[in-house]
Amino acid sequence: MVTAATAGLVLAGLSGCSADTAGNSSGPIELTFWHGYTEADGDVLDSIVKDFNESQDDVRISTETKTWAVIDDTLLPALSSDTGPQLVAMPAERLPVYASKKALVSLDDFYASDTSNTSELNPEAVAMETVGGSIYGVPTGFVPLSVFYNKALFTAAGITEFPSTWDEWVDAAKRMTIDEDGDGTPEQYGLVLPDHGTVGNGLWASLFEGNGGSITSDDGTKATVDSPENIETLEYWSSAINTDKISPTGVDGIGADKLFTSGKAAMHVGGPWMASVSKDAGIDYGIAGIPAGPEAQAASAIGVSMAVTAQASDAEQAAAEKFLAYFNEKSVATDWSLGSGWPPLRTDITAADVSSNPTVAALTEHADTSRALLPGVVQSTDVLAAVDEATQKAVAGGNAEELLKAAQDKVTAALGE
Repeated sequence: MVTAATAGLVLAGLSGCSADTAGNSSGPIELTFWHGYTEADGDVLDSIVKDFNESQDDVRISTETKTWAVIDDTLLPALSSDTGPQLVAMPAERLPVYASKKALVSLDDFYASDTSNTSELNPEAVAMETVGGSIYGVPTGFVPLSVFYNKALFTAAGITEFPSTWDEWVDAAKRMTIDEDGDGTPEQYGLVLPDHGTVGNGLWASLFEGNGGSITSDDGTKATVDSPENIETLEYWSSAINTDKISPTGVDGIGADKLFTSGKAAMHVGGPWMASVSKDAGIDYGIAGIPAGPEAQAASAIGVSMAVTAQASDAEQAAAEKFLAYFNEKSVATDWSLGSGWPPLRTDITAADVSSNPTVAALTEHADTSRALLPGVVQSTDVLAAVDEATQKAVAGGNAEELLKAAQDKVTAALGE
């Protein structure tokens, strides 16, 4: 672990040549960077790395593009045999797992440095990188779940403004729910709320937070699933779904995507990928923030993290941090946002700054509602599976209080593992 001061001294001595892990003069420090950006965003990231390499003489980074699954399967074995990368990107929910296995180094001193360009990062995105009170990564993506809506169906229903509260949201959904034959199964739903298999179950976490609830305590150590607020939330939405038929039941995230893109649902909660999916389906769509609940407007955010591995020597960590600081620069962060299609990671980059990409600009408009999903929780998969089971059964007519109490026990057990 190098301090910020030590890192600065290491890099200061790299002018023209640099030390390898044995301390010998050997030219620029060479770093390997694994990432899973396999689409156009991968080309953008590789271009940023290329520009960084050309901007200075001290560090050279080579990228290796793999799928996220391959990274997850091979990172620990590669690090154990000293053949792994010094830099790695991964889905944010995996960062606590690797931090707990001591496969990543703490970046606390890096964040404390004035030259890290981290002071303007979205604090919720930084929370996503925090495990046990220490920061282990830099966000490369952080995007709130948003409501994608069918403009044509809104126009047909005479709705001119997107709802801003839960009650308005439900009312709009009721107006766009159509059951022409009266058989109890609408041909068109006003809203599709998947009750299981959602994006990290971020939908239900968002709704819980909108009413002042949560799944765990802020530090991720205690279960808070069976709170009165969460019970009230689950009862509210279960009633809207079962009584008013605004959304089908038994639908997972993929099924919800299909209902929206087929024009059979007027609104759907999803991530930025829904923009291209909707466009390909010929849907004239709009993007809005999840309407505010009784206590807050909140949207769970999913993300991707970039970290320095424990394989890195002190000199390599300092070199990697030089790249992280470059990646966080405002101009680079703006280019990355536009290229990746995700909202800016810096709070000083406005929707106007990214207006050339309408999807990114729309997501940026409500980026301040973002909430990190279970930051620092190692067993997040098990925690969300317990919530998944409760929401699915409640929406199907089960007792919300009893189901959340059962989920509380399972989440408590998962956090204790």
